[in-house]
Amino acid sequence: MADRIAGGFKYIGKSIPISDGAAKATGRIKYTGDMMLDGMLYAKLVFSDRPHARIKSIDVKQAMAVPGVVKVYTCRNTPKVKFNSQVWFVGQKAFEDQELFPDVVRYVGDTVAAVVAEDQETADRAAGLIRIDYELLPAVIDPEEARQGKVNIHETGNPFYTTEIKCGDVEKVFTGMPGVEIVEDRVETPKIHHAAMENHVCIAAPDHNGRITVYSPCQIMYSVRMIVAKILGLPFHKVRVIKTPVGGSFGGKQEVTLEPYCALFARETGRPVKIEFDRQASIVSTRTRTKTISYVKTAVGQDGRILARNMDMVVDTGAYTTNGNIICHAMGKKLFRLYRIENQRFRPVAVHTNTPVAGAARGYGSPQVQAAAEINLDHAARRLGMDPVEFRLKNLVHPFDPDPTGGPSLGNAGIIDCVLKGAAEFGWNEKWSRPRDTGRWRRGVGMACATHVNGYYQAYQDFGTMTLRMLEDGSLMLNAGLHDLGNGTVTAMKQIVAEVMDVSPDRIEAPEGDTDVSPYDVGCQASRVIYVCGANAMKAAESLRELFVAHAAGIFGCSPDDICTGDGLIWSGENADDKMDYGRMASLIQQKHQAELIVTLTYQSPANPGSYGVNFVEVCVDTLTGFVKVLDVVAVHDIGQAINTGFVEGQIHGGIQMGLGLALAEDLAVDPRTGVVKGNRFSKYHLINAPDMPPIRTFLIEKGEEFGPFGAKSIGEIATIPIAPATVNAVNHALNTHLTVLPLTPERIIEGLRQAGK
Repeated sequence: MADRIAGGFKYIGKSIPISDGAAKATGRIKYTGDMMLDGMLYAKLVFSDRPHARIKSIDVKQAMAVPGVVKVYTCRNTPKVKFNSQVWFVGQKAFEDQELFPDVVRYVGDTVAAVVAEDQETADRAAGLIRIDYELLPAVIDPEEARQGKVNIHETGNPFYTTEIKCGDVEKVFTGMPGVEIVEDRVETPKIHHAAMENHVCIAAPDHNGRITVYSPCQIMYSVRMIVAKILGLPFHKVRVIKTPVGGSFGGKQEVTLEPYCALFARETGRPVKIEFDRQASIVSTRTRTKTISYVKTAVGQDGRILARNMDMVVDTGAYTTNGNIICHAMGKKLFRLYRIENQRFRPVAVHTNTPVAGAARGYGSPQVQAAAEINLDHAARRLGMDPVEFRLKNLVHPFDPDPTGGPSLGNAGIIDCVLKGAAEFGWNEKWSRPRDTGRWRRGVGMACATHVNGYYQAYQDFGTMTLRMLEDGSLMLNAGLHDLGNGTVTAMKQIVAEVMDVSPDRIEAPEGDTDVSPYDVGCQASRVIYVCGANAMKAAESLRELFVAHAAGIFGCSPDDICTGDGLIWSGENADDKMDYGRMASLIQQKHQAELIVTLTYQSPANPGSYGVNFVEVCVDTLTGFVKVLDVVAVHDIGQAINTGFVEGQIHGGIQMGLGLALAEDLAVDPRTGVVKGNRFSKYHLINAPDMPPIRTFLIEKGEEFGPFGAKSIGEIATIPIAPATVNAVNHALNTHLTVLPLTPERIIEGLRQAGK
């Protein structure tokens, strides 16, 4: 692998344009919201305006009387099947506590009814005529109050899950070692909205054989099939899921939300049904990032070594469990894979609250847990009077360190290279040592490190199957369960196959997933696509190339070792003047050998190394208004090998935008009295927009990773992890404060200055 990387590539590492970019730019691509099926009906969901209540009665008579209304659905005429929206494989153990239409609502935004009508305007009007009488129940909004268990939102109790992940002996260090500095912090991260350009949308259509076809911009089509089949009581072969073009997800479309409703309505009415959320519904009634409250306690020696760390965390999953227990494990495992800490313990407690449902969001817990850890480490460095970069370099993991919890090896971990490169490019030493500003405008710098995963190896099943064919004209067809989220997955797979087959990516087609025809894959999650799916594509291409070469050797009458290829041409080294294009050779193989050039290969991931990254941030804070302007960002990431450099840089820029929102602006801000989401529209939910984005300089560490395709590993999720704590650390450096509740809104900054007497 090292030789191939050193030798350079023809297609790998090149910034080839995304395959559907022109179609998107010209409006020729059809998103799900653009789709129109013959006879299609439109559905409008009705949401609870109470945080916790039992439905006493629902009056739908006025709604049914509206001309054009086909049917109204409530808890009285729909399946009572309980499900968990984050389950993605058969046999997965999960708390199943959600229903399509519950008779007890558990947050403002829970689904209580639906109107299906001939057009959207009629559905909307009729939905407003439904009258619901509630019996109010005690509600709990604050996760720390929920932890006390005085209000049980479900029969399983509240809190509903806890675990412990540890290594070494934390208590011995905290209680039995003299000269140890103990640094403690409470760090809070908010519920946030994914803010994809495309709102949640789905279409389902029945056919004459009782099958349901679901069109969804999803991340895991086989999960959609499984959950829809469960709720409708159908065998899998009666549910087809077609993954449609997605207008952004960031984890928000990883879980099953609208698809069961659409499928139920389509089966009941015998006609296609579309549900398309507006922004308010997408914010409140789909999924959010998990809110966390962390209590971090770290023991450091006077030489800067981290001796022990304990983190207790309250994990707010909202009204339903979804991934509540899984994200606890995910956060904990990642916490142990960034620093060499011999004694460490992580104890999360997952609680239900009467707030919007938490689920997958870019980083899957890493932004929260590593924000808590990195803010605390800056505090520790300050306590010791050490440079934060020097402090981290003393403690960061090294390549091929073991996972102290017994997980997979960290692989070729390049975080030290990232920090050294980033500090030099950012000019850290100069900026860190300059005199502190004392006027209205105060500059500061901060940095933070991060790690993330490359799949599910040793946690859950992590495999996929791909079929690669060479067609009669020499072009190639890759059939796989791909889910492109707008990040270039399809193009990257083409580049991988093109590099192996030595043919232009333009000669390769790679359709997205369709459960009727695509081989199984566990989906676009866990940062597994490049590392696992990409390796699958590479192995399939290598197998096809071997088959192609063997047949070509028979045609040329030579040894396979003598076969040469280049730019879509194939020839025998013994007769370089007799070159054939791939198409001519493929057709000859069909004619003379009566064979098809096709391979199907199932690939099981053999490892789960870490991806690593660091962000350096410079800010300027207005102490009069509390507003923060981010002046400069340097991002350095260890990604093994870039498959498409332009895509990698784009992911980093987008990840930083998301992470800056977490640090400075974004918060659903649930009203503690009413349970109403204050930030339920973009006029009240504040994003970091283009004019507010800082200049971003990106640098890549490309030293290869075993088992990754051409040495590659993930970037999409880790790109958003280190920026939030780096920004918080920069603000605290600028103001000489210790702010730990995210986001750092102007109000919180002004209050922090007031409390600090500054």
